[in-house]
Amino acid sequence: MSEIAGASRPAHAPAAAAHSGGSVWALTLGSVGVVYGDIGTSPLYAFRVAVVAASESGPVTRDTVLGVLSMILWALIVVVTVKYVLVLLRADNNGEGGTLSLTALATRVLGRRWWVMLLGIVGAAMFLGDSVITPAISVLSAVEGLELAAPGLKHYVMPLTVVILVALFAVQRRGTARVAAFFGPVMLIWFVTIAIAGATHILDDLAVFAAINPFYAISFVSTHGHIGLITLGAVFLAVTGGEALYADLGHFGRKPIQRAWLGLVLPALLINYFGQGALVLAHPEAIENPFYRLVPETLLLPLVVLATAATVIASQAVITGAYSLVRQAIQLGLLPRLTIVHTSAEYFGQIYLPRVNGALLIGVLLLVGMFHTSGALASAYGIAVATTMVVDGVLGFIVIWKLWNWPAWKAALLMVPLVVVDATFLSANLLKLLEGAWVPLLFGVAMVMLILTWRRGTRILGNKTRKTEVPLEALLHSLEKKPPHIVPGTAVFLTSDPEFAPTALLHNLKHNKVLHEQNVVLTIITEDTPRVREEDRVTMSPVSKHFMRVSLKFGYMETPNVPKALAIARKQGWQVDIMSTSFFLSRRALKPAAHSGMPRWQDHLFIRLAKSASDATDFFQIPTGRVVEVGTQVTV
Repeated sequence: MSEIAGASRPAHAPAAAAHSGGSVWALTLGSVGVVYGDIGTSPLYAFRVAVVAASESGPVTRDTVLGVLSMILWALIVVVTVKYVLVLLRADNNGEGGTLSLTALATRVLGRRWWVMLLGIVGAAMFLGDSVITPAISVLSAVEGLELAAPGLKHYVMPLTVVILVALFAVQRRGTARVAAFFGPVMLIWFVTIAIAGATHILDDLAVFAAINPFYAISFVSTHGHIGLITLGAVFLAVTGGEALYADLGHFGRKPIQRAWLGLVLPALLINYFGQGALVLAHPEAIENPFYRLVPETLLLPLVVLATAATVIASQAVITGAYSLVRQAIQLGLLPRLTIVHTSAEYFGQIYLPRVNGALLIGVLLLVGMFHTSGALASAYGIAVATTMVVDGVLGFIVIWKLWNWPAWKAALLMVPLVVVDATFLSANLLKLLEGAWVPLLFGVAMVMLILTWRRGTRILGNKTRKTEVPLEALLHSLEKKPPHIVPGTAVFLTSDPEFAPTALLHNLKHNKVLHEQNVVLTIITEDTPRVREEDRVTMSPVSKHFMRVSLKFGYMETPNVPKALAIARKQGWQVDIMSTSFFLSRRALKPAAHSGMPRWQDHLFIRLAKSASDATDFFQIPTGRVVEVGTQVTV
């Protein structure tokens, strides 16, 4: 199995578009809809939550507002603009970005280091935690605008939020190709709207521009002690979603993402935040909900509708991103196989994972039920993204130093300050541990434990199986001395190690006492690149008169399709009819062993994970009518 490779956030954008000479402006508009949904809806709650945290439930002061605004401004510039837009967008793995792409690049130059692998796993696990929280807080914060538009509807906020979320997850099985076409225009309207809303109130108090001076941010944090750190954790809500800039690199390319950020998203966010700040400076009571107070009452309901649409889009991005990440984890052997449904023939990578969808929905509804309001849920938000950003910074330093061949001191001069900033935000979010930050932390720890258990269990199982396996060369030598009955046709035996005879082959010889005229020992390899060129897909090497080794290579962004890959082998001279070929697969029944090398609870967890795995026939898209399964029982 190859090392961890890249991750991508949403799976609903045409992956090839960024590399096919498509319109840069079309890609820019697409990135506005897909990449910036999460960070673009942060003004709904980020400024309000940060000011409330800074005020200690007391009156809102001028220094508090300017301090929070200054922190938001410089967080957006340092964390998002400098770190991601200007630096990490250049660190791509064959065009793909994300935490796991950085892990693959770091592995390429450092070798297989356990701590590099662990960093990648932690980053991936925390991203999945973010995928649960983002839909909950985004939709909830948007619907809360109803309380201002019609106070009598306050009791309907929770039920309406639940209805919207259930509907959102219910339509996932239909795919998002059609909906995705509206993502860009809707988010474009959203960013223009929030910029106009903010601009109309900046004149309320021009002193708000003093927040451009970083002195206000530094002074607030340094003079307010514990409250300063808590406020810093709340300010981090303004940059959640910034990691998507890098994660979506493969879908849109560097320049469209940069243009969208610098030309539209960043200016719109800053204008809106400064508008909220000026409004609160002039009318402190507006801190109740400064975002919705930016517009007159007559426009309140339309803004609630637009905000709800924007938050649904933001939620859609992280949901499909979770699908993409889980698929890559499956490809890389980090998780058991799960059913993957392709929902579009036109859009590459548009997939639906029923079990992941169900798990996310349950998690989102539990969060809404536990926290009730976006303000309360904000305490649970941020720690997952902050952890991912710290991981990105550490791995980015390794890539810049080793892969880009920068002197260590130069790489450190660039990245260490950025990592320190991220680590400070992480520390600030950890202060909210008992207020709700334990939720994503617990989820992340659980995901890391699942991944480590699956990796450890499969390694132990592989070692045990190998002890009973027979080297393929030794088997062929034995068959030459005592040849079995030869029957016409082709048999394909899947195996993870082509040097040893597949278990299904041994059982076929033992029980059926026959050998096919052509036998293929097939190995499927996941490379540490996003995609594999068609000419590099198949490798064939004859072993004997009746045997051939074939390896099929797929990128971590691809879904294995064995029949299509073998059709390529036919073009290379392998004369066989795929539809008259029998595929032999081994199905293992696992039982806990007395001494397995893992604790008993981990044994049972691994066995449950193995039982939950989808059928290999479906996963590799092999025609079911051509499959012969051979069962074996193994203790682990």
